[in-house]
Amino acid sequence: MSVIPVILCGGAGSRLWPVSRESHPKPFIRLGDGQSLLQKAFLRGAGLTGVSQIVTVTNREFFFKTEDEFRKINAGKLPTSFLLEPFGRNTAAAVAAAALHLAERDPDAALLVLAADHLISDQKAFAAAVQRAVGLALEGKLVTFGIQPDAPETGYGYIEAEGNTVLRFVEKPDAATAQSYLDSGRFYWNSGMFCFTARTILEEMEQHCPAILAAVRKCLAQSRTAEGKGFSQCELDPDSFAAVPEDSIDYAVMEKSQRVAVVPCDIGWSDIGSWSALGDLTAADEQGNRVDGEALLHDVSNCSIRTDERLVGAVGVRDLIIVDTPDALLVAAKDRAQDVKHLYAELKAAGHDAHKLHRTVHRPWGTYTVLEEGSRYKIKRIVVKPGACLSLQMHHHRSEHWIVVSGMAKVVNGEREVLVAANESTYIPAGHRHRVSNPGVLDLVMIEVQSGEYLGEDDIVRFEDNYGRC
Repeated sequence: MSVIPVILCGGAGSRLWPVSRESHPKPFIRLGDGQSLLQKAFLRGAGLTGVSQIVTVTNREFFFKTEDEFRKINAGKLPTSFLLEPFGRNTAAAVAAAALHLAERDPDAALLVLAADHLISDQKAFAAAVQRAVGLALEGKLVTFGIQPDAPETGYGYIEAEGNTVLRFVEKPDAATAQSYLDSGRFYWNSGMFCFTARTILEEMEQHCPAILAAVRKCLAQSRTAEGKGFSQCELDPDSFAAVPEDSIDYAVMEKSQRVAVVPCDIGWSDIGSWSALGDLTAADEQGNRVDGEALLHDVSNCSIRTDERLVGAVGVRDLIIVDTPDALLVAAKDRAQDVKHLYAELKAAGHDAHKLHRTVHRPWGTYTVLEEGSRYKIKRIVVKPGACLSLQMHHHRSEHWIVVSGMAKVVNGEREVLVAANESTYIPAGHRHRVSNPGVLDLVMIEVQSGEYLGEDDIVRFEDNYGRC
């Protein structure tokens, strides 16, 4: 019997702004050991006995970033499959797509549904819980994992249970109700992780949310699939996927089914839902401060500080969260950590780039970092991966100067094709078709200076593209 982890990688992570953004959401946040939450989810699944492949459901815009994350840690070359959504339709659609995809080959495979943005510190206890869950799944159960609570947490949903039998699911409670749940000993935090066979979940979806299942089945029939050795990729058709009703797997199935079981467990679980929770992963000093990065503190206590590049100085403050990124600074009271999501919402409503993009933006071919910009100029640092190629494109409103810092650039500029080495440069006039590729085995690093009347990223006309963006 095979176990197939299904990693759901989506969500905005708005409470972890300004590090989490729409184009770089919570699963891609790196912890102190250098690994991202997504990489930890992959390793968590890959480390289990009997795992035959890893399936990931994510937005198509995150595919290349996700693939890069897995490539760095997949030392055992475990086969990977990707189901790429054009936009989110919540977890019921994601689970239905994964179950239908896997049922074609093995309807009795045990699907282990994992969130890409959770953290589990006790892998041994997790593996034992999964083993118990798989046993129940083979009996035809829909299994959820109930986390033994150690505090009256109001930010989680709860499961009331007797043994493995689920009595009811309850919504996030107020503080007094959460305390009563903790005191009773019958309630567990709802982890959002599940285990069931493809056959069982499809039977239950047919009964409880047939419209979702039918719409996803129709979408898969109209979607493109590519397969290779140890790899498959299915890009869900956007027109038919738009017709899929939006609902969570909890509401659509788990709260309605009579076949639900729970595995109570204590596995060091956290959904890292706020800066307070993320800060707690860093050891505190004698004054209760938790610092990730370089900080100079004087008469400071019980603060969580994270900085990527700059030195942060703090004097005479208490109970604060300070998060510094190259283009945004967050200062929040610790007891208001959950309210950071309101800043994210306001930025998104205003169309401000800070809700979506970092200064460094990941692309299928590499990255670009905005170093400086003004009314008629913008300076970028561009890194192109070995063998990668940007699209053949043209800009109406700007010209570009490219200076190669290291590596070798192969440049198409109008009708010419030239090689540009380190310490050399080239000029791309507005209106010229152009592209750059990296023919070498090392990263190509270059500085791009844009000038013109309009410098927006949407001033791109693509003629050819290796990544399906034309």
